[in-house]
Amino acid sequence: MIKKCLFPAAGYGTRFLPATKATPKEMLPILTKPLIQYGVEEAMEAGINQMAIVTGRGKRAIEDHFDISYELEHQLKGASKESLLNEIREVIESCTFSYTRQKQMLGLGHAILTGQTLIGNEPFAVILADDLCYNEDKGVLAQMVEIYRKYRCCVVAIQEVAPENTNKYGIIDGKLIDDSDNIYRVSTMVEKPDPKDAPSNLAIIGRYILTPEIFDVLKNTKAGKGGEIQLTDALLELAKEGKVVAYKFKGKRFDCGSVDGFVEATNFFYNINLTFAPNPLQKS
Repeated sequence: MIKKCLFPAAGYGTRFLPATKATPKEMLPILTKPLIQYGVEEAMEAGINQMAIVTGRGKRAIEDHFDISYELEHQLKGASKESLLNEIREVIESCTFSYTRQKQMLGLGHAILTGQTLIGNEPFAVILADDLCYNEDKGVLAQMVEIYRKYRCCVVAIQEVAPENTNKYGIIDGKLIDDSDNIYRVSTMVEKPDPKDAPSNLAIIGRYILTPEIFDVLKNTKAGKGGEIQLTDALLELAKEGKVVAYKFKGKRFDCGSVDGFVEATNFFYNINLTFAPNPLQKS
């Protein structure tokens, strides 16, 4: 049912300057794999094979990563390191990739509206690559696809955050409608509220399933917090009609848009790698 996944990837990544001056933040590696590849593989696990990527100036490395490098393939053919390309080869062969550019950085809502030309009139997933998620049994997006099949409306992934951190997230409030799966029918959503104004401590993270009507709502959404077109504001309009559910997902999430989260993710995946597979950093 969900065939396409949209990746907003036009942001500047200013928290990682100077590393992101010439390198897209989505291409920063956790061990030997860039952040955006983790996201694409999560989408593949959820049964999605059409990747739509909203890029901007200086983001050509993303397109090159998901393309064949004939010179590199030739140089490594028959060599001991040829197997290191197997993972990305499988991704490239299993998926299609389409791209469009966001000419102005006007917020997440604007980035998603820019991606309409790649999505068309169908429900779709959204992954923010700098929110890196992990669950040993089933990926977060695969969990959300099951929720969508049941409720047939927009689905947002949420987690509890410390009350003093609500000003970093979109915050939801709503009625718990499925205690076993931690699903809420959203009644209100606020973008980055001060702790004293937050309706709860349930924060939206970078995983969404959206219905195509979001595009019409976004076209009529005025600039909000920070002068940007906020996806949270558009989703609020649909939530007023009972068309948004929030899902407290199973698994871990790392905020790799921050240095602390990036380091935490690197250490976590390094230890996972040592436990379950040979460490690619030790290959020669």
